[in-house]
Amino acid sequence: MKPSRIFFATLSSLLLAACAGRNVRPLPADADLLSKQATRERALATRTTWTLKGRLGVSDGHDSGSGALEWQQTGSRYRFSVHAPVTGKTWVLSGEPGHAVLEGLRDAVVEGGDAAALLERELGWRVPVAQLVHWVRGARAGGAAQIRFRADGLPAEIDEDGWTVEYLDYGPGEPAQPSKVFASKGDYKVRLSIREWAGL
Repeated sequence: MKPSRIFFATLSSLLLAACAGRNVRPLPADADLLSKQATRERALATRTTWTLKGRLGVSDGHDSGSGALEWQQTGSRYRFSVHAPVTGKTWVLSGEPGHAVLEGLRDAVVEGGDAAALLERELGWRVPVAQLVHWVRGARAGGAAQIRFRADGLPAEIDEDGWTVEYLDYGPGEPAQPSKVFASKGDYKVRLSIREWAGL
């Protein structure tokens, strides 16, 4: 049995990160809201070292998996550590643009040139890693994006690169950071429930 199937089977009893419904009605983007968002994104771009802790849930419409997540970002370098409490199994994805390393899933370390392709090959997960580093903080990744806002001016939804990213809640802080993020593309879903941000 493929490691990905084993991983999904052992995690099938875990819940995906809880996502509450949005309590604000999305507003269409206007010049003032877009200007405020651009200012927010410039501020976020200066804060390149940060950590978040929470839960990650991934589904492809057939299989699903979830676990405790710790994500460390230092400039363009990243380290995702995902721990499944039921099995005690932990795997780590680390690297930078052009090089990714996956440890803990197989006996040997697995490497590749693209983190998203490596996760899909080894786990069957489709996770837009390069874009998620922006989306998780409520920012656009730099492509052609459609954005809708909450009544308080924070992003409610970003449509970019074929993905729809919903922001279901925010925590305190300046700039405010998302605490519940739900990204979807067809049957593929990535859910983040974030309990702690550091370094922002």
